[in-house]
Amino acid sequence: MSMLEVTNLGISFGGLRAVDNFNVNIEEGQLYGLIGPNGAGKTTIFNLLTGVYKPDTGSVKLDGMDITGKSVVQINKDGIARTFQNIRLFGKQTVLDNVKIGLHNIHKYPAIAGVLKLPSYFKHEKQMNEEAMELLKVFDLEGEADTLASNLPYGKQRKLEIARALATKPKLLLLDEPAAGMNADESLELVEFIRELKERFQITILMIEHHMDVVTSLCDACTVLNFGKTLSAGTVEEIKKNPEVIAAYLGGDE
Repeated sequence: MSMLEVTNLGISFGGLRAVDNFNVNIEEGQLYGLIGPNGAGKTTIFNLLTGVYKPDTGSVKLDGMDITGKSVVQINKDGIARTFQNIRLFGKQTVLDNVKIGLHNIHKYPAIAGVLKLPSYFKHEKQMNEEAMELLKVFDLEGEADTLASNLPYGKQRKLEIARALATKPKLLLLDEPAAGMNADESLELVEFIRELKERFQITILMIEHHMDVVTSLCDACTVLNFGKTLSAGTVEEIKKNPEVIAAYLGGDE
């Protein structure tokens, strides 16, 4: 069953066609890659899928439901969560509170209950604390629950951002260059970590990544973008053998 079905998606900024006639079909449980040179339109597609931008053309369906043009908040509620190439955490909040921010999408109580500190407020806060700590244990971050997010090492900030996204209990997780800024050893550790997350949470993942070793190790299939258009799509091995992809993106050493 298709978890994500994108048909003829497109957007222009002035006279520039940033994304043109983009199509992809991602099955439930699949880990799908989106690759291409800088400026190819990858992050723009993420912004279209999550409601940051409204498409000029095309449609987006999540688990059979049309989410085209919905707001960021509504699309998150419908089941898409994301991380960013440049980490976006609440640096002055603790690690625990960053995860709880994601949980607020699920746990709701009247504002008056929080203001007056009614019993329902404490009940929900206790439940959120417990759920957040369980999630932090999965990421080996429980020992830093009271640490300010800005004080975490870079690799742990990456993990925390993914943890916060997963706290919203998404059907589809979008990872924007999760290995950015990591060395070879850290990238290898990340590969194993993402593989474990996929199995543990039984989640569908769409990932932008420049590290081809990460893509090769993780992705079931991928699409290559160039100048906003699909250059090629298929398995990683098929992509790596495509002469157009080699010329535009991989280079002669691949």
